[in-house]
Amino acid sequence: MSQFFSVHPTHPQQRLLSQAADIVARGGLVVYPTDTTYALGCHIGDKNALDRVRQIRRLDRHHDLTLVCRDLSELGTYARVDNAAYRILKRLTPGPYTFLLPATREVPRRLVHPRKKTIGLRVPDNPIALGLLEALGEPMMTTTMRLPGDELPLADPEEIRERLEHAVDLVIDGGIGGIEPTTVVDLTVTGGEVVRAGAGQDL
Repeated sequence: MSQFFSVHPTHPQQRLLSQAADIVARGGLVVYPTDTTYALGCHIGDKNALDRVRQIRRLDRHHDLTLVCRDLSELGTYARVDNAAYRILKRLTPGPYTFLLPATREVPRRLVHPRKKTIGLRVPDNPIALGLLEALGEPMMTTTMRLPGDELPLADPEEIRERLEHAVDLVIDGGIGGIEPTTVVDLTVTGGEVVRAGAGQDL
């Protein structure tokens, strides 16, 4: 049975964020709000938690995984960023974008795309997500909270709780979420290339 925290959307309670971070650090799965949709997250280094995420979402090993980071400097630890990419990142973070970049050795191998050697990275513009990352002290592996067979991501925390209460360890209720995912930008291409149009504006 998962836990359920009702967290203030703009002034999240630090006590609850600390408890949530502890659950993630101990290998738990958490559903949390971002500036686009609700997301499913786990500890970056926990293989069992990642396996559970893949099982819930039915993801194959070629699915692009994302690290959600607190800020631009943290993002630079996990990806190789040249000057042109940095300018784009600085302009668009925090915000509703996921960036595909060459992964550094700091990224666990199982999170890196096996063929392209890339990793998705994003900095969400959401107080709950950023507060959770701050309490955790490191990025989380994350993916959109969309279940197999569903056309849209889950947006209602009560429905998320009902459908996933035996599959995840915590649902953070930050209000009704969005249904439009991030805009995905491939920064391995000169100048950046939008590979999925979403909530973000054009480059």
